[in-house]
Amino acid sequence: MPHTTQMHDTRPKTPTPRGPRHPRLLVTGGAGFIGSCFVRNRLARRDGTTIVVLDKLTYAGNRANLAPVEADPEQAARLRFVVGDIADPAAVAPLVAEVDAIVNFAAESHVDRSILDPEAFLRTDVMGVHVLLEACRVEQQRATGGERAAAPRFLQVSTDEVYGSVESGASTEDDRLEPRSPYSAAKAAGELLVNSYSVTYGLDTVVTRGSNTYGPYHHPEKLIPLFITNAIDDERLPLYGDGLQRRDWLYVADHAGAIDHVLEHGATGETYNVTGNNERTNRDVVAQLLARLGKPWSLVRLVDDRPGHDRRYAMDDSKLAGLGWKNKMPFDEGLAATVDWYRDNEGWWRPIKSGEWQAYYRRQYSARLAGSKEAT
Repeated sequence: MPHTTQMHDTRPKTPTPRGPRHPRLLVTGGAGFIGSCFVRNRLARRDGTTIVVLDKLTYAGNRANLAPVEADPEQAARLRFVVGDIADPAAVAPLVAEVDAIVNFAAESHVDRSILDPEAFLRTDVMGVHVLLEACRVEQQRATGGERAAAPRFLQVSTDEVYGSVESGASTEDDRLEPRSPYSAAKAAGELLVNSYSVTYGLDTVVTRGSNTYGPYHHPEKLIPLFITNAIDDERLPLYGDGLQRRDWLYVADHAGAIDHVLEHGATGETYNVTGNNERTNRDVVAQLLARLGKPWSLVRLVDDRPGHDRRYAMDDSKLAGLGWKNKMPFDEGLAATVDWYRDNEGWWRPIKSGEWQAYYRRQYSARLAGSKEAT
């Protein structure tokens, strides 16, 4: 027989493109601050992901947050927007039935508003989570019966506030939860519910706890966007207490990216702290944003603190780092970019600071500002 020589191709191989583990997503609260960033960034990857956004469009939900996606024909074709409430089983069930994973950003999330109206927080942050989990349980039963390939993964977006005030050190995922406001208590309850469904029913769930998040498209009720927009208009800046409360600040794109990373790589039943590693006092943050705007410190007024105001939040992010995640945005650059975005996008925030907003602002700050003092 003739000898046959086998030829070996030594040319470098082009890696086979690998799509996302969860190509069909339901993103609840996807018109909100962090949720819309997640949607914009995920669709911008152009990896074939399709996203259904379910959003109630409360005061903090804004279709304009998704304008960059809807202006891009390729991305827009992979986005479906549904106006609805996560606490409504009829709205939730059919959407969960058609996706590979749910990322739950939907929440009432402002501590000040939770003090004024705690019941709304229980409905969304607890009952809404329950409705989503029940829909996942139905899909798990369908998967067991061979009606679908696998049950959907459920990622619950939570907050560092569930740990309560941390006087020293940094909280790890196994630390006791000690929420001190109706908001953080509702978020803690939602987390516990998620974990119970993982243990009792075997659902594929993960939880993330994020630090104070800042960046473009942030509703102007929170510290950084409120003070930027007030300062642009030379209005007074109501700083709670002595302004020495300490927070860890996390840029919104880093927060959204970390959530995406946990969605794809996190272990079932686990919780991951998502930190910015940028701990600063509120006073320092305000001074820095005023300097960027070229506005005077005299705009700042010290007002009566809110009840139960946590003094410090701090988390340890070693577990997430071990999963391979690393933030990209340094705080100084992120804050400068945020200030510039609000200065360049008055058409986005001015309509928000009207109507219902004005009524809330008067209720929250009028008496405080009337009795305020100069922040020396």
